[in-house]
Amino acid sequence: MRIGLAQLDMGFENKALAKKLCEEMICSAANQQVDLLIFPEMTLTGFTMKTNELAEHFEDSETIDFFKKNAQLHKLAICFGLPIVKFDKAENHCIIISAEGKILVDYTKIHPFSFGTEADYYTGGDTLTSCTINGVVTTPFICYDLRFPEIFQASSEKSLLLIVIANWPRPRREHWITLLKARAIENQAFVVGVNRAGTGGGLDYAGDSMAVSPLGDVLAHSDEGHSLTVVNISPEDAQKYRNNFPLKADRKPQLYSKFLENFKN
Repeated sequence: MRIGLAQLDMGFENKALAKKLCEEMICSAANQQVDLLIFPEMTLTGFTMKTNELAEHFEDSETIDFFKKNAQLHKLAICFGLPIVKFDKAENHCIIISAEGKILVDYTKIHPFSFGTEADYYTGGDTLTSCTINGVVTTPFICYDLRFPEIFQASSEKSLLLIVIANWPRPRREHWITLLKARAIENQAFVVGVNRAGTGGGLDYAGDSMAVSPLGDVLAHSDEGHSLTVVNISPEDAQKYRNNFPLKADRKPQLYSKFLENFKN
């Protein structure tokens, strides 16, 4: 499977500029025969809190329509993020669209970033969802979700590819790098993290988009700035590793749940 890491410097709250940059990335990815192109969180807006102005309604979303048309035109699957209206707040979504323009996955970020202001404007989801792309079972996550290993363990029962789209700031870049490797090793899965680059909303982003093997080896790493990095992964490698080293067979999730309940009381 050929994956494109679209490390985008989309500016901030400027959909017209972001669309132009995305179209350039998509054309380049298609020329390199990419199967799945992955963009950062909130792809066309950056990490916006202007939900009243920039969040879209799912049924008539200009962002979804934009990526559907490009997926069909260039014949590749696309993963992207956007804010979606949810009652008096919004939700932070990650959507994967097939090369035929069909929505394969619509995931809502489970953990809004309460340390910042995201939780004031966005409500969290409560569902994990996955899809199959070129025979690879794939589950998406969004940014701060990376700090919560339980949802990765649950998803990797079936998924061999775990995706994290992000707007992860430079001051915590070592956490980003380390956690991507940890999630790959402990889940025996390929982990692909795609972060934004540049500046937006007063924050600076180093990028560091990465693809990590089930062994924790970095297969691809984007330097700073706006760039497209292409990497090949083999799901057979992950499955073979799981068969040879059956780590998950020794997990005790029911016991872990009991511990969590006991320590709450």
